[in-house]
Amino acid sequence: MSLKLTIIIGSTRPGRVGPTVARWVEQAARQHGKFGVELTDLADVSLPLLDEAKHPRFQHYEHEHTKRWSKIVESADAFIFVTPEYDYFAPAALVNAVQTLMREWHYKAAGIVSYGGISGGLRSATSLAQLLGNVNVHALPQVVPVPMFPQFIDNDGIFTPNEQMAAGMTSQLDELYKWAVALKTMRPSQGAT
Repeated sequence: MSLKLTIIIGSTRPGRVGPTVARWVEQAARQHGKFGVELTDLADVSLPLLDEAKHPRFQHYEHEHTKRWSKIVESADAFIFVTPEYDYFAPAALVNAVQTLMREWHYKAAGIVSYGGISGGLRSATSLAQLLGNVNVHALPQVVPVPMFPQFIDNDGIFTPNEQMAAGMTSQLDELYKWAVALKTMRPSQGAT
């Protein structure tokens, strides 16, 4: 079964390290070999703050940016969100991106890679997991935290995980694949009743 994994860079802030961490996640996912992998940067998607007049459950989108975002999310079978922790919470741009849509998220699995200070962004991951549950996404409990992230980025801007992070990423991808396979059968477009 061919499954598509979309990795979402959750910060749009200038000077962010999300793309650096996401490139490592992308490389790990490609090496894992069980998904077709696509990297999506919310900075490129450029979603305004909830600018659609109708509730997203109706999927009557007026704006091209929402229609593009809808296609990205709809086409995925699973997600990995790469998120920092801002004020002990997920970034506003990421929360907005989740809340902009509804049905496109249903019955899909998600992993979270969080980065930050001593906590590794785990408070952000916890708030994001709850939000994802609200739009019917199964957020895996196997979060991959990256504490004190600057020490893992070299002078060339390359992120190099430690052994625990690499093992956690492999474990998350294994679990994500199992859930993605199971949940795909539950989506209406896959013939579920």
